[in-house]
This record gives sequence, C-alpha cells and structure tokens, in this order.
Amino acid sequence: MVASMLTLLIVLSAFIHIRAEYREARQQVYIFKPLTMVLIWLIAILGQASFPFYKYMIITGLIFSLAGDVFLMLPSDRFVAGLVAFLIAHLFYIAAFASGIDALLWWPLIPLVIYGIVIYLIVASSLGKLRLPVLIYIGVILVMAWLAWERWSQTGQSEAFLTFTGAVLFVISDTILAINRFRGAFKPARALNLTTYFAAQWLIAGSVGGSVF
Repeated sequence: MVASMLTLLIVLSAFIHIRAEYREARQQVYIFKPLTMVLIWLIAILGQASFPFYKYMIITGLIFSLAGDVFLMLPSDRFVAGLVAFLIAHLFYIAAFASGIDALLWWPLIPLVIYGIVIYLIVASSLGKLRLPVLIYIGVILVMAWLAWERWSQTGQSEAFLTFTGAVLFVISDTILAINRFRGAFKPARALNLTTYFAAQWLIAGSVGGSVF
C-alpha cells in the first residue's frame, strides 16, 4: 500500500518535472527533480531485502544519484561532477548486484561491449577532454547492466528482474542523454531521457523489497 502511494507520487512528481523542463520553469525543476528521487529513495528505505548489504548498497547508490541530479540541474555546467557522482552510484549498484552471484558468464559482455563501442564512436568527436571520463563511465554502466543480467539469470528472482530491467533502462537513458548533449539536441530527448531514468531508478529501488506496488 505504501509502495503504491509512493509510486503514484513519483509519477506525479516526475511528470511535473518533465513538463517544467520543457517550459523552462527552473524553480519547479529545482523542486521536483530532487523530490522525485527522494520519493524513489523512500521505496528502497522501506523495502524489506533478504540481504541487508544489498539494501545498503542500493540506498547509497540512490544518494549519489541524487547528488548527480543536483549537479546536472545547476545553472552552471557541472557535467563532470554529475558524471563522477553517477559513476560512484553505479559502483554501489555493481556491489549490490554482484552479491549472491556464484559464477559469471562472459558471453553477455560481448553485445554490451559492442554497444558501448558504437555509442562511444558516435559521440567521441564531440567529447574533447571528456573522452576518457566518458569512456570510463560507459564501461562502468555496462558492467552494472551485465551484473544485473547475471543476478537475474542465476537467481530467477522477481527482484533480480526489476534490477535487470532498471539497468537496461539506465543504459538507454544515458545513451539518449549522451547523444542529445554531444551529437545535437532533439526535442523529445529530455522526456525520453528522464522517463527512462526515473523508471530505472524506481525499479532498482523497488528491487530492495521485490515489488514497486
């Protein structure tokens, strides 16, 4: 019941934030972007995970994600600070997803590596000094997605499916963000980027309790 109420509030807050982005209502952006993440964070806080370590790692990852959101929404360009904050968040997610995995299959890395190379080549010419940081970030987020897949394929648990779906949406969200920022802005980008981003974080937070409703 509480998770369902939080989910409704998350959808409402996220909608107001996305609308504010297009209307350039900065005050609403400053309120509803962090508010949406705080509500998502509460889902993880209230979740009853079987392993406390997993819960703590997800909660900490969400905190760093919130920090990354704040850096990216500031008037001055804090892209590098935001990138670092999200990279740290992914490291905590990696620690969470890796817990409970007995062995790793390497073949799922092949399509992920190919995908990462393609995306990097698409944006590389516009990165300048950001080439190395972006390359590192791509590697980390793809490892996160890989471990989310491994966790789901090995356990078959519903919460592991939530993490895997969330990880995939996170990769899609960051891909849209990168193309929009470095290859040319397109109007639907913000809506697509933010919708997939909030959905990703919501699913990952929901995995702490195995449910988002």
